[in-house]
Amino acid sequence: EACTMLEDKISALLEQKFHCSQIMMKVGMEALELEEPNLVKAMSGLAGGLGGCGHNCGALTGGVCMLSLFAGRGTPEEEADPDLAVMVSELLAWFEERYGSPDCGDIIQGDRDNIPRTCPQLICDCARKALEILNSYGFSTAELE
Repeated sequence: EACTMLEDKISALLEQKFHCSQIMMKVGMEALELEEPNLVKAMSGLAGGLGGCGHNCGALTGGVCMLSLFAGRGTPEEEADPDLAVMVSELLAWFEERYGSPDCGDIIQGDRDNIPRTCPQLICDCARKALEILNSYGFSTAELE
């Protein structure tokens, strides 16, 4: 299924040479009307399966970080949402069922040439699923859908 507005935003970010993990965080930050370049920079290390190593997909780990942006703990006074672990589990279960593996290397079949054919739609689908999970747990992200 196409992501329409989300797909357009993701395509624009890909054209700007942002990586999968960075795009996931930028989608989450946009839903919260946040702009934090250092957070986007920190997401770089997750791209390409943990710094290009082919391990956990950056869209997946970026999606977990996106969920945490909404539901995690950021100050000593704050508490993480008690549903965060369940939300992460839902994203992981959906991802593994859909792609067969959480690993970038498996998804692109060990061939970086598969990235342009595989990853844009995967990022879009993963962003859509993360937003769906956030909405189902009461976090408002309606502007991006």
